[in-house]
Amino acid sequence: VQLQASGGGLVQAGGSLRLSCAGFGGTFSSYTIAWFRQAPGREREFVAGISWTLALTLYEDSVQGRFTITRDNAKNAVYLQMNSLKREDSAIYYCAAVHRSSTGGAIHRQVGEYDYWGQGTQVTVSS
Repeated sequence: VQLQASGGGLVQAGGSLRLSCAGFGGTFSSYTIAWFRQAPGREREFVAGISWTLALTLYEDSVQGRFTITRDNAKNAVYLQMNSLKREDSAIYYCAAVHRSSTGGAIHRQVGEYDYWGQGTQVTVSS
């Protein structure tokens, strides 16, 4: 599966953005999808994930209650709604996928658990 992330931009602190991850090829509904982010000088970190079953979502502690991950398998898309943005949310955001045969219904936080990556979209939050 190929992934394409979009929706990043410049927003003031407290504002909102909605990121999209479009999937091409493969059976999109068979993949667990996650969002990661990487700020300059920092390691890539898990933000949120949604299982292929739609039954599970998982969030990094600092975004819990502010970010919401959803998916629309009919449109081969996953979304990350980001509200109450903070300067520390500034980063390049990547969507990633792993097939259900590799993980079952679990959502993993580790970069190495994901086999497919989108190109990233920049999110900049100004104060």
